[in-house]
Amino acid sequence: MAFDGITIADIVSELRRKLIGGRLYKIAQPEEDELLLTIRQPQGQYRLLLSANASLPLLYLTENNKPSPPVAPNFCMLLRKHLQNGRITDISQPGLERIVHISVEHLDEMGDLRTKRLVIELMGKHSNIIFCSQDNVILDSIKHVSAAVSSLREVLPGKPYFVAQTQDKLDALTTDEEAFLQALCGKPQPVYKALYGSFTGFSPVFAQELCHRAGVDADLPASCLSREGLYSLWETFSQAVSALRQEAFSPCIAYTGSQPVEFAAFALTMYTGGSDSLVYYDSMSDLLEHYYAEKNTLTRIRQKSADLRRIVQTALERNVKKYDLQLRQIQDTKKRETYRIYGELLNAYGYSAAPGAKTLEAVDYYSGETVQIPLDPTLSATENAKKYFEKYGKLKRTYEALSELTKEVKEDIQHLESIGAALDIAQKEEDLAQIKEELTESGYLRRKGGAKKQKITSKPFHYISSDGFHMYVGKNNYQNDQLTFQFATGSDWWFHAKHMPGSHVIVKLGNASVLPDRTFEEAARLAAYYSKGREQEKVEIDYVQKKYVKKPGGAKPGFVVYYTNFSMAIDSNIQGIQRIED
Repeated sequence: MAFDGITIADIVSELRRKLIGGRLYKIAQPEEDELLLTIRQPQGQYRLLLSANASLPLLYLTENNKPSPPVAPNFCMLLRKHLQNGRITDISQPGLERIVHISVEHLDEMGDLRTKRLVIELMGKHSNIIFCSQDNVILDSIKHVSAAVSSLREVLPGKPYFVAQTQDKLDALTTDEEAFLQALCGKPQPVYKALYGSFTGFSPVFAQELCHRAGVDADLPASCLSREGLYSLWETFSQAVSALRQEAFSPCIAYTGSQPVEFAAFALTMYTGGSDSLVYYDSMSDLLEHYYAEKNTLTRIRQKSADLRRIVQTALERNVKKYDLQLRQIQDTKKRETYRIYGELLNAYGYSAAPGAKTLEAVDYYSGETVQIPLDPTLSATENAKKYFEKYGKLKRTYEALSELTKEVKEDIQHLESIGAALDIAQKEEDLAQIKEELTESGYLRRKGGAKKQKITSKPFHYISSDGFHMYVGKNNYQNDQLTFQFATGSDWWFHAKHMPGSHVIVKLGNASVLPDRTFEEAARLAAYYSKGREQEKVEIDYVQKKYVKKPGGAKPGFVVYYTNFSMAIDSNIQGIQRIED
């Protein structure tokens, strides 16, 4: 997925149409590396999200608001001081760089008109939001970069702002035919690599699309291109650049089956036919909000759940080692029955053992086979029998104790794996709060002194089947128990992935007497998607009416048993199943 210079050009085009002339009504900093600007225009109000997140830098218009911290960070306070109620006079992008400049006109303390700039650099781990004066001096930035961090450029208050030039690339908007041909000719790497390696703002996806449109093999070395291939590529390149200048964008997401594989500001014609398809959007902001909003949320939730994941992983590794050791110890107790038989045979045939004999040959009356019984020559047959019975008794006690312990440890492992699966599908901080509470009550976390049990506001996922039936998915073990044993009635249907951690899925039967086949399949897909087997081609799903699902006494949260059920193997594609935001 490429957030390249061409995608940014599309966003800048949209922002210029909608925001220039607008006034900065609100400035908020909901995350340490993110701003949310509210701009008022005569035709309405817009929200602009600016994120300098290292793993997911973003810039787009959104309709969603985000809660801000009780005390605004210093950078946010500085922007409010200088830019609140300022008017946006220009939004630009230097060439096809992944940089956006937002110029804001405002009155200073003396009542004089001043212009300042917000510079948004969307460059992966180097992303930043920089506030500059009219004469290009950095006033502050959302991330400070000292000389100890970067030898190329310091981003600190008082330092001059400039773009660090680390790559010698051409500007596609000003490149002529001769420069284009010279950039590609003779290069040994594949054509698409030569393209995005030679021009600013090009991503591998866009370079491959140009090759596809030109009828050129993208993986062919550029030095092997024929004259006709080169000129065909130049014509395609020229048409794309012309469309860029005219701002004739067609933002789309390419799908292979139900999975989004790429997005771009232009139609990706290489993803048409077969299982490939394109979905177009009215604007790049709509596309990015649809594609990245959930991904951004999940990225942040994963960051915030890192401590919980570490606790779960550490406990899981410890229990797995303990379980493996116990299984090996159980394996060592397998000789217990042999020792018992040796003792019985010695009591029966020990009279025939010669004094000082090292073995006794006897017929095992259980199997009818002749066995050789090792003897301690210093002991009598009766004493040898007693010794074997003692070994048997010790191993039997060990086996019984280990059997109980391994059962407990295996349940702990399954419980921890289910908590790990719940962390994988958590989408909000309240989801993490409920998981944290479960870890605390299970003894993996200590409750801080005086801390009260948190009020839980997390709710299960709610879907509507194509036939209109309500389907609910537990996000964690507490919700699984609540859905199955408090919310569902006996005739409702219960779904779960077979022999793996996953969510309980409840389908409410309502006034219907039976569920349609399509609803059975959709509920099974939900159970597959919200399980550890999500990435598998097919997942086996057990389903049964809720009245046949039982919870054993003292069982851990989310653990159930059932002895009669139906099963189906199904994929985890839930695209098209309507989700309700409760």
